[in-house]
Amino acid sequence: MHRDNPIKGLNFQQLDAIFSATLRCGATQPIVTWSQLGLPYDWAKRNIQLFGRNSVSGTYGYFKQNALCQGDFQNRVNEQPGSASVVQSVASSINTLGYSGVGYRVSGVKLLPIAREGNDYVEPTQANILSGAYPLSRYLYVYVNKNPNRDLSPIEREFIRFMFSRQGQALVAKDGYLPITALVAEQELAKVGIKPIID
Repeated sequence: MHRDNPIKGLNFQQLDAIFSATLRCGATQPIVTWSQLGLPYDWAKRNIQLFGRNSVSGTYGYFKQNALCQGDFQNRVNEQPGSASVVQSVASSINTLGYSGVGYRVSGVKLLPIAREGNDYVEPTQANILSGAYPLSRYLYVYVNKNPNRDLSPIEREFIRFMFSRQGQALVAKDGYLPITALVAEQELAKVGIKPIID
């Protein structure tokens, strides 16, 4: 959401009422203005302008499945081709709200604390995201088409090892995402028969 918005957090029922046309998370009516979320008069007249990803995005599917309880998006959500577009759009106007990956944060937006129910909001800190405590956190996966009866080629093996190395995870962090822990890296490497290099 825009950095100047005073909302302290939202829960799944509220997110569903804001973004969804089907209200499957328990809301009884749509939320279209900031006054419906308890903001004072100067916000009361402002409609909530929505931004999100387009339907070919994994982020779109994840948000739909979790925050909308498998419901359908409202047609007033401005679909964007990428998360960077969503975040830039949200930063451009004070009455906006959008969803994207955490790696696309810019100075004009703030990450929103979320609660599954009620107002026990969880901050989107690195620790909460990595532990799964933040309700809208997920891992991004790399899939390998490996024949179970053959070893990986040396190039494939070293590339995968690099992805899970400290250097590889430093690149993940540099791009704005959260690196995985050494334990998770070791577990994932073991799935394709690779031992990590301790560096």
